[in-house]
Amino acid sequence: MKSIFSFALLLAAPFAMAHTAESLQAIVDRAVAETRAEFTAPELQADQLAVTVIDLRGTEPVRAHSRGDARHYPASVIKLFYLAYAQHLMETGQLADTPELQRALCDMIVDSANDATATVVDYVTGTTAGPELPPAELAAWHERRMAVTRWFETQGYRDVLAVRKTWAEGPYGREKQDAVVNLPARNFLSTNDTARLLLEIVQGRCVSPERSARMLALLKRDPFTPKEDADSQDTAFTAAALSPGMKLWSKAGWTSWTRHDAALIELPSGGRVIVVVFTESRDHANNRKIIPAVVRRILANLPA
Repeated sequence: MKSIFSFALLLAAPFAMAHTAESLQAIVDRAVAETRAEFTAPELQADQLAVTVIDLRGTEPVRAHSRGDARHYPASVIKLFYLAYAQHLMETGQLADTPELQRALCDMIVDSANDATATVVDYVTGTTAGPELPPAELAAWHERRMAVTRWFETQGYRDVLAVRKTWAEGPYGREKQDAVVNLPARNFLSTNDTARLLLEIVQGRCVSPERSARMLALLKRDPFTPKEDADSQDTAFTAAALSPGMKLWSKAGWTSWTRHDAALIELPSGGRVIVVVFTESRDHANNRKIIPAVVRRILANLPA
């Protein structure tokens, strides 16, 4: 009950001055242009950056994006989508809500643990890793593994492929076999669809208000307490752009060629803004300054 009450308070946050999609688009375009101008050695190219912003401070959400419909390898941001689908299955009675599943969901989002993610994918799709399969059995296995993607398609998402586990070293066996036989070999997301999922969670429309509140609780970050991990989801990524009094809910993802963050930011006034930033390129994947640079410029130029 406490989590639902807190979620209701978040939804009731006071509104600030609304602005138009055109004015927000100008803010996003300026933030992208200025960030690209800042990072030139090596050059941050146009196709290496995608941004979607949703301003929730008015009576209706205001959206803007730069390359928001481009498909990118999402790294660990895909875990948001596995989380939402698991909540859907539990809500509809198709999946038992067990302590072990809850532990895996928590570790998948809070710590971005890949082993936990592999467990969640097995739970929600009824597939498991193992030796290679004969063609007919592999086809049936792949059909089950596509369950997450199909569900999001029924919800109107168009740039979501959530079929692969997140790996530190793999895949192996039938996981590798399926990635070769049933292309593409990697998941993909757009910043627009990622921002939409965050919006539906924030508004309590993702599965149900109670399930949305549970998801939001897992995404809560502590952006101002120093962490030993230089790539902590709490203090790196979007958090590096925040000032005291702001709050953060987020899911980051990073690999040797990607660095992403999907964030809900609450301003000191209580108004909320969703900012999703994806960067791609081995030249920039280890650059911890690009995402905060984009976010800082967007926040600085929002109407008061």
